[in-house]
Amino acid sequence: MDFFQIVEKRRSVRKFSATQVPQEVIERSLDAALLAPNSSNAQTWDFYYTRNPELKQKIAFCCFSQSAARTASDIVVVTSTPDRWKRSWKRLCEFAKQKELHKSQIAYYEKIFPYTYYQDFLGLVGIFKGIVSLVVGCFRPVPRWPLSKRDLQEMSMKSASLAAENFVLAVGAQGYSTCMMEGFDSWRLKRLLKLPRKTKVVMVIAVGEESKDHKGFPRFRIGREEVLHNLDV
Repeated sequence: MDFFQIVEKRRSVRKFSATQVPQEVIERSLDAALLAPNSSNAQTWDFYYTRNPELKQKIAFCCFSQSAARTASDIVVVTSTPDRWKRSWKRLCEFAKQKELHKSQIAYYEKIFPYTYYQDFLGLVGIFKGIVSLVVGCFRPVPRWPLSKRDLQEMSMKSASLAAENFVLAVGAQGYSTCMMEGFDSWRLKRLLKLPRKTKVVMVIAVGEESKDHKGFPRFRIGREEVLHNLDV
């Protein structure tokens, strides 16, 4: 299958067979997820995955016991944590120097990158950034976002979502199916997996072989003319 066939074939499968997905399929798909584009290459995502029956049952309970979670061969929980930028920062600086990148790129990771992501406990840094953007923005285009912890969380969740898409397409390319679930009790799930307080669960992905008696819904999309806007016309 080529890329477009994979995109066309992908569906949210809500009932899987008892067939176990090979471990190498999961690992290869996770590797594909890690190659997804992400903001400033901060890589503020994490992937928690399991095929342990007992743990899967507990995760399924957090997902309201929906069929996709109950019958999945494997479950992947995708999270975002803005503070994870600290995990990447020094390594990015070292990488930029080792690869002899342009001095502007090195300066970006050494100075602009931490300036963008840093937030103090009271949020005063964000207020300062907002004032600077407001003043300088009167004279030239400036970045006006992110200014708050919430902005950073949103940015982090965007990157994690891109990685999740890579993952499900990689699973599909290897002949298996997925269901990306947003229906879950985030508090219970975080407690179950002992996730950091600042971490957000972006989505839970069920993986498996589609059951022969699975009854999927016909695909529906509103008209392309309603959502595609050609600015050249």
